[in-house]
Amino acid sequence: MRVTIALGGNALLRRGQPMTADVQRANVLTAAAVLAEIACDHELVVTHGNGPQVGLLALQAEAYKGARPYPLDVLGAESEGMLGYLIEQELSNALPDREVAAILTRVEVDPDDPAFASPTKPIGPIYDDPQQVQRIATERGWKFGKDGTGFRRVVASPRPLRIMELHTIALLLDAGHIVVCAGGGGIPVVRVADGSIHGIEAVVDKDLTTSLLAAELNADCLLLLTDVSGVYRRWPDQSGKPIQAASPEDLRALTFDPGSMGPKVEAACQFVQRKGKTAVIAALQDALAALREEAGTQIR
Repeated sequence: MRVTIALGGNALLRRGQPMTADVQRANVLTAAAVLAEIACDHELVVTHGNGPQVGLLALQAEAYKGARPYPLDVLGAESEGMLGYLIEQELSNALPDREVAAILTRVEVDPDDPAFASPTKPIGPIYDDPQQVQRIATERGWKFGKDGTGFRRVVASPRPLRIMELHTIALLLDAGHIVVCAGGGGIPVVRVADGSIHGIEAVVDKDLTTSLLAAELNADCLLLLTDVSGVYRRWPDQSGKPIQAASPEDLRALTFDPGSMGPKVEAACQFVQRKGKTAVIAALQDALAALREEAGTQIR
């Protein structure tokens, strides 16, 4: 079975954890152990989030005053390379007889996408001090949104139109490789009038890109793995049990936070409606059970 898995950013760097290389490596090691079990019996494509990592790179870049801050497409490429390397290495250690390839992936978006006028995608660290948030917003022109009891920067998240390295990914997958790609939703690029491709200041939603990728690769199942056990009817209230199974129509009748669970639900619904196959939203530790239809929220 061909399985496409999206690792949520919070599954790689949990809330409240310091953004150090050692912490991220330890979390990737945990994730790789889960992925390796699935890869033993299935073809596997892995994507991942990068919100905290992009924010950290942006903060680090500001320490150097000799140049303007790097744009988000470049920071996205840096974080995709960093996390792709960590996942690739730990998967190779867990499965020494398998080939693992991490691919820097560009994703084309529409420069006129309405998302540019209404940024909603959270990236970077959580700020607890409202005065600090106001100061940063004034100094840097950033926009912020609520994230739990704190605040995070929000940026434009245009809809993915085309995965530009799709043919390469498919070739590697057909050759039996495990592929790590489309990290952070891919590097956002646009096509201009002369046909050339250029990066743009945005972050493509990782789950929507993964949904498109899974459909284009004709995956048999899409797993969206995060730090919660499934979709809750009164999100973000996680009391009680998550929804066990639902149709896209059922889930779209509910309301979800556009900065967290909303894109996961929409990504799952798009894949199911496009391919007629199953998508699951589940916790990382429940991945195998979710694949056996024993855990998470099954969308059919």
